[in-house]
Amino acid sequence: NCSPEESSIYQDGTPFSWKVVLTIILALITLATILSNGFVIATVYQSRKLHTPANYLIASLAVTDLLVSLLVMPISTMYTVTGKWTLGQIVCDIWLSSDITCCTASILHLCVIALDRYWAITDAVEYSTKRTPKRAAGMIALVWVFSISISIPPFFWQQSKAEETSNCVVNSDHILYTIYSTVGAFYFPTLLLIILYGRIYVEARSRILKQTPKNTGKRLTRAHLITDSPGSTSSVTSINCKVSEASSEMGSPVYTNQVKVKVSDAFLEKKKLMAARERKATKTLGVILGAFIVCWLPFFIISLVLPICKDACWFHMAIFDFFTWLGYLNSLINPIIYTMSNEDFKQAFHKLIRFRCTS
Repeated sequence: NCSPEESSIYQDGTPFSWKVVLTIILALITLATILSNGFVIATVYQSRKLHTPANYLIASLAVTDLLVSLLVMPISTMYTVTGKWTLGQIVCDIWLSSDITCCTASILHLCVIALDRYWAITDAVEYSTKRTPKRAAGMIALVWVFSISISIPPFFWQQSKAEETSNCVVNSDHILYTIYSTVGAFYFPTLLLIILYGRIYVEARSRILKQTPKNTGKRLTRAHLITDSPGSTSSVTSINCKVSEASSEMGSPVYTNQVKVKVSDAFLEKKKLMAARERKATKTLGVILGAFIVCWLPFFIISLVLPICKDACWFHMAIFDFFTWLGYLNSLINPIIYTMSNEDFKQAFHKLIRFRCTS
């Protein structure tokens, strides 16, 4: 449920200039979400190197976030700025269903991607044979089936209202549905993401440490012929090449060069590489989980608490709109995180940009 539980009615004294600024900001967020997810889809489509089941899941996430930006965010912009619903009950029902379905599907896609990565790293040999496009399509189909199952109940009881209203919100009188929708769309996926990414990090770190060289005393020696040697942090052994002075026909001396043997510890270099990989993995997992929780947690806390406490709780309606758009913002952040953390995606994306600019 990605729509606020109450109407977005601001005070009538809201300055027109503020509404203009708000419209521009929300429109820019919507446009950026459309472009970023569109580029991800185009990149996967045009690059054969990215035609893998794992990247199909990322592309499906981009399609879902693109639907959020096309079907949900434009109408939400109008509703947030005006504070009134003027499109009728049928459009309201369609918009709410699209909102709930697409936002839930976007969240569940994150779980599917995490589950795919978990299987790939914990059961690499056996899962490599099971990791097929058909399996990815089946996982995507399950995501949409579950998302639709969450959006259908409020669609039916909203339809039962014959009168036209100035508000378009999900009826929060059904406490059981509120618990079912919030737990199914956010709390359970969040718990699953934390568990999966925790296991992924632990397993990845364990596998990296297992690659430690057995012969820790092994040394790697490099020799460089140089004429002027700057200082180096590695241990350096200097060998002077004494060349007998010979004279050319003009009697010119032959200059002596100096050979420096650079001795580096292979074990220490491997440890540095492993530490760098661990830091990158920790950073990526932290960004993924952090962005998701920051964007959606405030909204789903209010969505669950407010219908339960009812009149005992009060929030300004602008807070609902802010938290709703904070959740929408995750659809803009998703393509940035999942592409910037993937070297193949970055290379294909840069090629796509250069192709578009030169054509």
